Amino acid sequence: MLKQSQILIPTLREVPSDAEIASHKLLLRAGLARQLASGVYTYMPLALRVLQKIQTIIREEMNRAGAQELMMPALQPAEIWQQSGRWEAYGPELMRMNDRHNRPFALGPTHEEVITSLIRDEVNSYKKLPLNLYQIQTKFRDEVRPRFGLIRCREFIMKDAYSFDTTQEGLDKSFQAMFDAYTRIFTRVGLNFRAVEADAGSIGGTGTYEFMALCEIGEDTIAYSTEGDYAANLEKAEVVYKPSGSKPENVPAAEKIHTPAVRTIEQLTAHLGIAANQIIKSLVYRVDDKLVLVLVRGDHELNDVKLKNYYDAVNVDLASEEEIRSLTGAPAGFVGPIGINKEIDILADNYVQDVYDGVVGANEVDYHIQHVQPGRDFQVTAYLDLRNIMEGDDNPRGTGKIVFARGVEVGHVFKLGTKYSKALGANFLDENGRSQMMIMGCYGIGVSRTLAAVIEQNNDENGIIWPVSVAPYHVHVIPVNVKVDEQRNISEKITDALTQAGLEVLYDDRPERAGVKFKDADLIGLPLRITVSDKAQEGLVEVRVRRTGETHEVAIEKVTQFVQDLLTRVDA
Repeated sequence: MLKQSQILIPTLREVPSDAEIASHKLLLRAGLARQLASGVYTYMPLALRVLQKIQTIIREEMNRAGAQELMMPALQPAEIWQQSGRWEAYGPELMRMNDRHNRPFALGPTHEEVITSLIRDEVNSYKKLPLNLYQIQTKFRDEVRPRFGLIRCREFIMKDAYSFDTTQEGLDKSFQAMFDAYTRIFTRVGLNFRAVEADAGSIGGTGTYEFMALCEIGEDTIAYSTEGDYAANLEKAEVVYKPSGSKPENVPAAEKIHTPAVRTIEQLTAHLGIAANQIIKSLVYRVDDKLVLVLVRGDHELNDVKLKNYYDAVNVDLASEEEIRSLTGAPAGFVGPIGINKEIDILADNYVQDVYDGVVGANEVDYHIQHVQPGRDFQVTAYLDLRNIMEGDDNPRGTGKIVFARGVEVGHVFKLGTKYSKALGANFLDENGRSQMMIMGCYGIGVSRTLAAVIEQNNDENGIIWPVSVAPYHVHVIPVNVKVDEQRNISEKITDALTQAGLEVLYDDRPERAGVKFKDADLIGLPLRITVSDKAQEGLVEVRVRRTGETHEVAIEKVTQFVQDLLTRVDA
């Protein structure tokens, strides 16, 4: 019998001052987690039970999809990261260290290099493929700003899987199997989620989707259509270009104007009395080892991921003030495309070509140029989709308009192709005896982040509301006064009966006031609460549904069957 007095559940009455969001506050208040260092947490007994249930669901669906579980080292030699080219490219988030022999290692944030080198050494024939291997393991990333509790940590639990195929068609099949498995996993854990098109980032590859748990505190913006099933994260969402078709006949000659201390779009619109869409914003970026001038309309925002992908670059950052001055002769805020060194690429978002009578920086402090027309007053190296999509934009894949939602990424699936097999030499012999590169996929789930996302979506002003599938226990049995023999005996009898029926029961045997017990019960948030009070003398107990607050008076001898039936309906 699981007695609450014997379990470490250090609940808090006050909201911790450093907790910003609901899931972080409730993780701490409900005694689920405790911080050891910034972004590093201890999972307390209740949280560990939830994590184990999430992992069980993941294992069931991964095994159902044909994947095999293994366990790889968290400590990884730098050599394989250098082979893949990611030792430097991954950046400061990679936790690096040297052993006593001064050999460099990293604590694994992900395992593409490890799994690829393993399969390279163990599989050499098409007859042993396809393969899909996964693990559930602690990962490490030196986040610049750990925040939101388990949403963004430096140490976290992740499920990562890797598929190896002989053909692109085989990869497509493996990818779809994982996509479907993820859909079942996140449905079973009780999340409101959406699969959205995404950029592959430092992992690499194409055909990438993120599984986003929808919630207001989400760090990512999801763009989706009011019609159809199009959805993408902000950095990936395509913008359809539709020419305005309203080109004016006579645009005056370009004219330099005095704009003292006017540097921002807002200042410029106020100073000149024009709309932001008449301004061409000029931004200087360093793309790997070269400077690039990028133009977007004043009412649009540059999407630097699209810029990075255009150049297939490793690093894309705004140029320094010194670099901007060396290129243009002026500080940021007065930069423009007219008179720029012809050897510099000038990239423009598609919608810049519709600014027929615009304003740009004059490359001179306190001056801009008005009546500017692209193509007449300056030339552009290439027009392409470079801006962030906006609410109200057209659906790029059909009818409808774009709207935004916020989300937390809980899963990610990639088609890696041959990125890692080529770098690390993972080849196989085909049926003709010819050496071919393995074609890979990569599939991750943030297990501890999923726990936080479940809480973020399932709570009220009193505490957590666990879905039945991942609740640490199914039922909370509470005698109003444990010192009353009848209440205590009936509570223990009910606990034993429910346990024998296969349910998980937490029995609150603490000698606390009823109000304290009820507050803790709501805070912990188990799906059902059974209260044993003076009505036990009449053969009745109260069964309360945490999610809805509905209560039922049930005969003691019928409690087990009633609870079993009710648990199948509480999340419906």
